[in-house]
Amino acid sequence: MAEMIRAAPVFALAPEFDNFLFAPIGEEKNGMLLSVISALARLNLDPWQEAANLAQLPKTTATRRLASLIESLPDGPSTHLDAGTTAARLIAHLPRWVGSNATSAGSSLGVGTSAMLQSQPARCIYIALVLMVLFGGLGIVANQRSAARANNIDVSASGTVIPPTKK
Repeated sequence: MAEMIRAAPVFALAPEFDNFLFAPIGEEKNGMLLSVISALARLNLDPWQEAANLAQLPKTTATRRLASLIESLPDGPSTHLDAGTTAARLIAHLPRWVGSNATSAGSSLGVGTSAMLQSQPARCIYIALVLMVLFGGLGIVANQRSAARANNIDVSASGTVIPPTKK
């Protein structure tokens, strides 16, 4: 039986995680730089999913989780690397709009709105709704003007109806 391929989540390959995923963890024993994306892939973790998960955690929890992942790397970076310090440096590359910073950054929007805007699909839906309301309003105005013209009623640019003059 053929194995089904899971569809990638919408945030997969999202550019907001690039600074974090492509940041170097440290030098490997062979002299090559090891990036976060390579390390997560070696651990059989989806790098974008893990980045999104870490971004949702409080900073200290995310730092501990990433340090644990760095320490568990087989043939990982050189042994003189402090996983906790490295993890803290790397966590700073995660986007601000996600996780615990979202409520402070988006507090003027309200907690519900800020939480809604944390995920890529939710932002797309929110933008689509705003555009639908905007274009819907424009459609109503255009429909009223065309109906007024069909009844031989002049409509000024401001939408004011000008009564018909007797001919």
